[in-house]
Order: sequence, then C-alpha cells, then structure tokens
Amino acid sequence: MILIFSAIILFIVAGIAEIGGGYLVWLWLREGKPFYWGIGGGLALAIYGVIATFQSFPSFGRVYAAYGGVFIVLSVLWGWGVDKKTPDFYDWVGAGICIIGVSVMLFAPRQ
Repeated sequence: MILIFSAIILFIVAGIAEIGGGYLVWLWLREGKPFYWGIGGGLALAIYGVIATFQSFPSFGRVYAAYGGVFIVLSVLWGWGVDKKTPDFYDWVGAGICIIGVSVMLFAPRQ
C-alpha cells in the first residue's frame, strides 16, 4: 500500500512539474511573457526528469508510459483550473480509460 501511495504522489508531483514547466514555456514563447518565465519552465521540466527516477518500478519504459496516462488526467484538470476550460463527458471518459490502462500496466501480476 505504501508503494502505491508513494507512486501516486510521485506521479502527481512530476505531473505538476512537467505540465507547469511546459505551460511556462508556452506563455513565454506564445504569449510574450518575459524570458525568465521560459527559464523557470525549463527548470521545472528538468526537475520533472529527476522526480521520475524516484519511482520504485524497475522498468523505465513502463514508468514513462504510465506517466503519459497520469499526465493526461492532470492536463484535463490543469485546463479546467488554470485555463478555465471545463472538461466535458468525453474528456472524463478518455481520462478514465487512461487511468485504467496505467493501472493495468503498473499493477498487473507479472512473473
């Protein structure tokens, strides 16, 4: 249970760093924010890369694939909270499918 809880926390923290970093770079390049927003975004993206290494799962590919699913859910939430774009039914269905897929990848019994 501790393994699952710590994995979820790391996924969330890494997701915030990845999405937040990308968002800062987006604001810098697409919306004319000062260059230091881009630098902050780049630092957040580098931190994301480090956070992922703290996962206890042995497979790099499996962990990064799982991050993709979690980041989809976090991106929907980010868009809702930051960009004020309310997710619709299909956003939630798609996000739910991703979480089911991530759960299968990470927690299915293996030999």
